[in-house]
Amino acid sequence: MSESLKKKIRDIPDFPKPGIIFRDISTLMKDRGAFREVLTILHDQYRDRAIDTVCGIEARGFIFGAALADRLHCGFVPARKAGKLPAGTIAEEYQLEYGTAKLELHTDAVGPGDNVLVVDDLLATGGTVAAACRLIEQLGATVFGVAIIVELVDLKGREKLNGYDVWSLITYKGA
Repeated sequence: MSESLKKKIRDIPDFPKPGIIFRDISTLMKDRGAFREVLTILHDQYRDRAIDTVCGIEARGFIFGAALADRLHCGFVPARKAGKLPAGTIAEEYQLEYGTAKLELHTDAVGPGDNVLVVDDLLATGGTVAAACRLIEQLGATVFGVAIIVELVDLKGREKLNGYDVWSLITYKGA
């Protein structure tokens, strides 16, 4: 099942810099059958779970997360890059390959007693997803799990997510 979906992902060599193979999921998303299959698999994975809210990480995590929240009949909240949310926020800084970035949630996005599923399109080094999990916990909610569409195993992002239930649909090992 994930092998047929993997074939829908376009590899772009030397982007954003030489030696990197960019895994472009826009080709998977534009294929209505493949996109629907991903959402069905995600829904099947989590449909019998007590999830109150799906938190999608900017930007492609919004696409999968919002659609999944609709199928799960629960709420959706966005985790956004700094300065993009209009109301009160909390922020978490995380490491990038070259520098740092910040992720933000509205202060009323989730709260005590909420079970939150974090959704993102890609798990690479894990910094962004780990930051989203910390924000959710700062607001008193529980990270129920982390759902990833594509995991780049060699970058060891899962190591930054110890203690969380991480599930990925498609994995890449090596170049």
